[in-house]
Amino acid sequence: MPITHTTSAKKSKPIILMTMGQQDRNQHPYQVMTHKYMQPIVEIAGAIPLLMPTCFGTEDVDRYLDMVDGVYLSGAGSNIDPSLYGQENLTPEKSQDVNRDAVDLAIIAGALKRKLPILGICRGMQELNIALGGTLYQKVYSEPGFDDHREDPQTPNHVQYGPRHAIETVPGSWLAKLIGDKTMVNSLHGQGICTLGKGLEALAYGEDGLIEAIHGPDYGQFILGVQWHPEWQANDNPDSIKLFQAFGSACRGEACWQSANDAKLTA
Repeated sequence: MPITHTTSAKKSKPIILMTMGQQDRNQHPYQVMTHKYMQPIVEIAGAIPLLMPTCFGTEDVDRYLDMVDGVYLSGAGSNIDPSLYGQENLTPEKSQDVNRDAVDLAIIAGALKRKLPILGICRGMQELNIALGGTLYQKVYSEPGFDDHREDPQTPNHVQYGPRHAIETVPGSWLAKLIGDKTMVNSLHGQGICTLGKGLEALAYGEDGLIEAIHGPDYGQFILGVQWHPEWQANDNPDSIKLFQAFGSACRGEACWQSANDAKLTA
């Protein structure tokens, strides 16, 4: 029997926008979204995912945003086009998805104007940072002082997504109140935040000092980006459950996210 989580519910479930990415299979282009990203939105956040293809441009972004109560930026195997943050491509061997880049940046801009809650995971957190003028380390593993945060693709999924290193949340922050001062996370990324975008602040750091979580305390809405993958077997992870419940609550209008000085979760 699947695990269920009780939440305060309105008459209808909130609708959360998710964008798909491109994959080529058997010489055909596909628009895809991995099941593991959608599952906690349905089972923990208590919401309905609305999937938007990114292969048709940005013309209908506002129409989609008019239909939803929140935005969920998933991870993906592709890297963000570095020209969007003023750099040359140092990882040409990695795939890119410029259509998703364009659509997601437009969605972030629209969601900020509408005060819609935003949750970004891995690539999604990086998109949020780029949308607000930040930059990335294209090769964290080549940067002095940082660890190699990439997974071993030769190992099974349960090893790749297993606990890898500790993170420490910013003392007194709402994230610290939500998941504690220190916790273990998985690690499956080659890139990471270098400089923060406008209005963003770090909420957690890895043991090597890399930014692992961000929020936007000045924007007056729920904004959270995490570099790890809380969606992986989320029902079995107490921290993941708390994160997706908090996002679901924000999409129902049940949470208030206050200023950076006294940021805390109130229901």
